[in-house]
Amino acid sequence: MTLEWILTQNGLDVKKDVNIDTSIAFASMSGAFIGGTGDFVSLFEPNALQLEKEGYGYVVASLGELGGIVPYTSYNTKLSYLQNNPDVIEGFTKAIQKGLDYVHTHDSKELAELMIDYFPDISKNDLEVIIQRYKDIDSWFTTTYITEENFNHIQEIAENAGQLDVRAPYDKLVNNEYSKEQ
Repeated sequence: MTLEWILTQNGLDVKKDVNIDTSIAFASMSGAFIGGTGDFVSLFEPNALQLEKEGYGYVVASLGELGGIVPYTSYNTKLSYLQNNPDVIEGFTKAIQKGLDYVHTHDSKELAELMIDYFPDISKNDLEVIIQRYKDIDSWFTTTYITEENFNHIQEIAENAGQLDVRAPYDKLVNNEYSKEQ
């Protein structure tokens, strides 16, 4: 959806000017591209780096960078849990914030050394390259706080892709009570 939004923002009609194949399973996208399907492929890391290293293509742009600020990852809970367990929600939010603070105050090599055990199929050097790519495009938020503008942006992307008919209300779905503002 972000790719479609980026193309639309740059004057392309995604129904007429390009052919975006959404029939390929996410896990099969690298293989399909290597096998000759498409001129471009949208991949997450470490797949993009692996494809580059194997000589099958090049990373030409970051959809994360071109797509604008998107609160891509969030955590959800029932309202009853939120109301009955504020200490858990506050602690979890503070833990995520502590992680974000750490990412922003340490270099890629330090972060790769800490994270390598969670990525057994990646070399420490490759993990460092991937982390640096994310740092270079300022991929990580500095806070857990989600602004209404950013919340609406992700809905705009979904609308553009024809996946959202009615917008969700920010004040009903986003709780920034334990987040520090940006």
